[in-house]
Amino acid sequence: MTSKHITVAEILIGIEKELRDLQLWEFESPSTEALASTQPFAIDTLNFPQWLQFIFIPRLYMMVEQRMPLPSVSGVKPMAEEYFQVLNVNSVALILHLARMDNLLSE
Repeated sequence: MTSKHITVAEILIGIEKELRDLQLWEFESPSTEALASTQPFAIDTLNFPQWLQFIFIPRLYMMVEQRMPLPSVSGVKPMAEEYFQVLNVNSVALILHLARMDNLLSE
């Protein structure tokens, strides 16, 4: 496992922690149909925290565990900023984790 894979896993842990701290972590998975969306960020079937929890985090964990090549581009932070700007939650730490992920994957 590369140091980049390890850092991705550490950032994913931070993202999950922040979602839980913000009480945005869900205990029930969305439907199979909702998870099968082909739209960016599954915008048509999931809200942004659901996309992080049920698509982004599991997909990257799987890539880390299987030592697969990681994406070479990531642009999750701007979507997070857009989503959270209208909500009354302190999303600063979550957005910082997402920015770290974007920077790491886009190196």
